[in-house]
Amino acid sequence: MSWDPAQYGLFLDQRTRPAADLLAHIRLDAPAHIADLGCGPGNSTGLLATRWPKAAITGIDSSQAMLEKARKTAPHIDWQCADIAQWRAETPFQLIYSNALLHWLDNHAVLFPRLLSSVAKGGALAVQMPRNFDAPSHRIIASVAQSAPWAAKLDGRLRENPVAAPDYYYHLLSEDCEIIDIWETSYLHVLEGEDAVLNWIKGTALVPLLAALDDDEQNDFICELAARLAAAYPRRQDGRTLFPFRRLFFIAYR
Repeated sequence: MSWDPAQYGLFLDQRTRPAADLLAHIRLDAPAHIADLGCGPGNSTGLLATRWPKAAITGIDSSQAMLEKARKTAPHIDWQCADIAQWRAETPFQLIYSNALLHWLDNHAVLFPRLLSSVAKGGALAVQMPRNFDAPSHRIIASVAQSAPWAAKLDGRLRENPVAAPDYYYHLLSEDCEIIDIWETSYLHVLEGEDAVLNWIKGTALVPLLAALDDDEQNDFICELAARLAAAYPRRQDGRTLFPFRRLFFIAYR
């Protein structure tokens, strides 16, 4: 997948809010070494650096385009390109933090214990993942992707329900943790501009689908989505669009 920092950044303040909410709940005084998994353009990493300015922070992402933008913003941070599906820390971190990444990866039963094993004793694994895959936006994406003429090319690229219920992650990690703080929040994002929900998902959920289509197919696919999304999320008279969005948070302390 090719991530576009500009498209992702259209709603950067609202995308960063869950990152800030996750950070606000972390009960660690002064972690010396922090990893930000799926750091993207560095917006969440910057929050970490502000809270713990003396920490050695490593931002890790699989997108070189995202990392190039991050380096321009904060050249003092250690930015690394890596496949997080295979990543394991050489030396344990006091905090491994991940905002809106791990729902892209499969086999959570293996992934999350492996990530927790890279956290030092007394440290924490802090995670936020979207859990709105039953929302109208995602049902519309699935419906269009599974219809002609796109179904053949998009088969296997949908992530219809990649995040389990909160209790699954509690049971998965609780044996190796002292405390697990776990909760869900439903945000009501107030979006500006025309085709606001479409532009939001073009920066995230649509990335793997559009990557499989040629230019003409992309245009037709987006036009079909735009019509259906506009009906599901009508623009208000004040020009704004309301976009409900549920997210899962947990902080597992070793």
